[in-house]
Parts: sequence; structure tokens; C-alpha cells
Amino acid sequence: MKKLMAAAAAGMLALAASAAQAQDWPTRPIRIMVGSAPGGGTDAMARAVADRLGPLLKQPVVVENRPGASNTLAADATAKSTDGHTMVMGVVTAHAIAPHLLKLNYDGNRDLVPVAFVGAVPNVLVVSNSVPADSVQALVKLAKQEPGKLNYATSGSGSTQHIAAEMFKDAAGVDIAHVPYKGSGPALVDLIGGQVQLSFDTLPSVIGQIRNGKVRALAVTTAKRNVQLPNVPTLAEAGVPGVEMSAWYGIYMPAGAPRAVQDKVHDAVNRVLAMPETQTRLQAIGAETTPMTQAQFAQFHAAEYKRFGEVIKKNHIRLD
Repeated sequence: MKKLMAAAAAGMLALAASAAQAQDWPTRPIRIMVGSAPGGGTDAMARAVADRLGPLLKQPVVVENRPGASNTLAADATAKSTDGHTMVMGVVTAHAIAPHLLKLNYDGNRDLVPVAFVGAVPNVLVVSNSVPADSVQALVKLAKQEPGKLNYATSGSGSTQHIAAEMFKDAAGVDIAHVPYKGSGPALVDLIGGQVQLSFDTLPSVIGQIRNGKVRALAVTTAKRNVQLPNVPTLAEAGVPGVEMSAWYGIYMPAGAPRAVQDKVHDAVNRVLAMPETQTRLQAIGAETTPMTQAQFAQFHAAEYKRFGEVIKKNHIRLD
């Protein structure tokens, strides 16, 4: 009984210390690490949150870009940070796809903890204006007539664009070739120029080119249509079911972050997401926010990690 009482007392002291630490936190500027270059979807999501998070937490919130290795460099830096004020704008690429394809210097399931889900954007099947196909079925027909001759561009091996295209190849029964680039920017330049024929880019990266007519959108890779592209069907509506891909984003912190601090960040991020100004900013790039508790985000993370592991294994996906 004395041991139980001592353990309970120790637990209460730990909780009190954690609560006190959270009350004082943050005591210095906060860094949100981003695993891609400025201007991309992850960067846009991070800045939409960071710009209004600072006033709530009463400290500057700085976005730091550390692109490379399928967004995992930023996650690695966060996992190994010890300043207590570093977090990462996690993305599906780094947290559910790359661990099945890369040998990482950290364990994302052990060293990082999901804290606040931010939102998701669809991938969009877009084609160059040089491609004589105005629908998904016309594209599939063209690909079957010329196996291996159509090229699809991605922002890099292991990206959502890469995985979505490989899923599409399997579902539609087509042979199209992968051309990886170092980011969506150069990939879109060649797509517009006709050097590559199609891409499954994320909506924030490609929506401007769709709107100005430089590329054509044939389908979105989500279960329902996107409000920014109401006339663009889903792949399932277009006759190719079974391909669902979206780039989702959320705040992760080092696993050692006190629970009370995690709660404080979770609550603050969700307050930012509920602001009309933030909603308008995210909707403009096709992002959809889905409020989640921290436990729900953890369950979502685990399910996506498992799902993409199975997709990668089934489709024999490897890094080029």
C-alpha cells in the first residue's frame, strides 16, 4: 500500500510539474520545420498556421524550410531537437510513405508524436495541353495504344505524385513511365512545355496553372470532388476506382514533449484553424480541414502508415 501511495504521489508531482511547464511554455521563439522548399503545399499550410499561432502563444513562430529526402530532413531535425520549441509540419510523404522506402536515421513512430491535424489537399491528374485526351478514359485509351510512351512527372521519387501514379497504373492497367524532378516547380515547367505528358500533382501546386489554362485537370484522387474544382470528377467517377490519394498535413512534436505542452499546441492550432481568415486562406488552395482530437490524429497516422505500406508492397514501388 505504501508503494502504491508513493507511486501515486510521484505521478501527481509529475503531472503538476508538466502543467507548470506548459503554463510557462513557450519561453522563446517557436520553429515549425518544413520539409519542402518555400512556395509548395507544405510550406503554404505551415505559414497559414504560423502567421496566427504566434499571437496565441505570445511568441514569434518561425517557419524554417529544410527540403530533401521526401520531406524527412525536417522530420529528422525535429525528432532530434532538444530545445523544446521545435515542431514540424508533417506531411503524408514523410510520415506514412518514406519510412517504407528509405532508411531513415530516426523512427517516426517512436521519436515523433502527432499533435494536431491541420488538413488535406487532393492530388489532381493533370495533362499537358499537347496530350489529345480530354477525359480519363481517353487518356487510358491513349496509354494502352502507346504503352511506355507517356511520361508522368513527379516532385520526386516517393512523393504522393509518385505513389498516386503507380496506383493509377495498376488500377487502369496502363504502362506509363516515371520522370522524377526535384520539386513540383520544374516538373510543372516541363509538363506545360510538353516534355512530359501528365502528373498527379497536389492541388496547391497546380491550381494556378489549371485556372490559367496551361494544363488540363482530368480528375481528383479523392473520394469526393473538391470545391475549388467542382467540374472535375473524381477518378472513381471517371471510371478508375480504387485510387485515393491526398496530401495531408499535421503538427508533430518530439516524443519527449510534455503532454501538457502537446495539449497547449493542439488547442492553439485548432483555434487558428477555426478562424475565418485561416479557413479562407486554406480553401483558396483547395485544402479541407477536419477537426480531430490528438487521439484521433494518432489513429489516423497509424492507419495511413499501414495503408501506404501495403500499397507500396503490392505495387512493388521502389525509389528510382
